[in-house]
Amino acid sequence: MKLRIQIADHVFDAQLETEAAPETCAAFQARLPFESKVVHVRWSGEAVWIPLGDMQFGVGYENHTSYPAPGQILLYPGGISETEILLAYGGVHFASKMGQLAGNHFITLTSGLDKLPEIGRKTLLSGAQTIRFEAA
Repeated sequence: MKLRIQIADHVFDAQLETEAAPETCAAFQARLPFESKVVHVRWSGEAVWIPLGDMQFGVGYENHTSYPAPGQILLYPGGISETEILLAYGGVHFASKMGQLAGNHFITLTSGLDKLPEIGRKTLLSGAQTIRFEAA
């Protein structure tokens, strides 16, 4: 399934990774459109994240990694840290104050990767930015 993701004034095309993370994709797809705020990560490197507190998606680990590439979006389903969605824009070693984490790689951006560092800088220097996920 194709997605459209808007962060601040930037629009990205994306693809749900339905073969590699079918349960995560189905759980997220059921929540579309999904709107929140991204903030800059504290421990993980070059990424922005959506803190989701105790929100439950009802999924376990699938297609999980601690080292997403730029443009890969992970869902951490909760456990030792709060539930969150992370978008890598550069080098990432996914972690929290509890230590290393692994999240389910369930979305990949397919356009606009060159704009990701700008999103990262803007979020770091100017604060939270609106993000919206919707079907394309």
